[in-house]
Amino acid sequence: MAFNTDDGFYDNRHFSTGFANLFLSMEDLAIPMKITERTKLFFKEVGSLSHFAGRFFRQALNPPFEFKELLRQCYQVGNRSLLLVMATGFIIGLVLTLQSRPTLIEFGAVSWMPNMVGISIVREIGPVITALICSGRIASGFGAELGSMRVTEQIDAMEVSGTNPFKYLVVTRIWAATLMLPLLVIFGDLVALYGSSLVENMKGDVSFRLYFNTVFDALSFGDLVPATIKSFFFGFVIGLTGCYKGYNSDKGTAGVGIAANSAVVMASLLLFVVDFIAVFVSDIFYEL
Repeated sequence: MAFNTDDGFYDNRHFSTGFANLFLSMEDLAIPMKITERTKLFFKEVGSLSHFAGRFFRQALNPPFEFKELLRQCYQVGNRSLLLVMATGFIIGLVLTLQSRPTLIEFGAVSWMPNMVGISIVREIGPVITALICSGRIASGFGAELGSMRVTEQIDAMEVSGTNPFKYLVVTRIWAATLMLPLLVIFGDLVALYGSSLVENMKGDVSFRLYFNTVFDALSFGDLVPATIKSFFFGFVIGLTGCYKGYNSDKGTAGVGIAANSAVVMASLLLFVVDFIAVFVSDIFYEL
């Protein structure tokens, strides 16, 4: 359709086409802008978390030390997570053995079952699954607890009264998670191996003594040390992310839930990153 203007005739189809092209070009520009904005937020989050970790290291070894609060947090982290970790480990041992047994029978290698299960649980499955379970319980707990204290201004009150809230609330929790997670991993591994031995005892008439002797003969120093060392890093990551999200949570009741949820997500992601780095570094030492 065309209409008359002072300069002549103008076709409104050209106007519609130009407007549509302009709208599409704005959409094309919005996508890179969103990517750039999210990239900035990602690096800002990494920088804030690194600064928070540096603050922890500066105050972790400087007196005064909050030993009483540290012991209380170790009880909260270790004792109250023990049953959950043991139940998870027991089920993992049962499922792993039941799923692997038919394949090993098919290839005539069922006698290698204790070796395979023992090495896989001690090296990788036990530490990673235990850390993931604990990230759901510990990181979310730290995030919700510190977030509620931030919302209700308890942390601000501690600062006004002259108490160092970071040392009392954050340092003790990170230390507790770092120290307790390796112990939880050990308990989880033992219970997982016990669950696997139950299946072997019922399905293959393998005694518990023979099963555990075979497992311990298959394990070596190179299997135990890397798994134990990375368990400390797993605990540190869980405690750090939970305290970071809770300590820096937004005001309002919604901020507490966001802090707890984001702490679990970030801790789970960082656990896989740390696990990859640990496996990569240990593989380099194996080659040497």
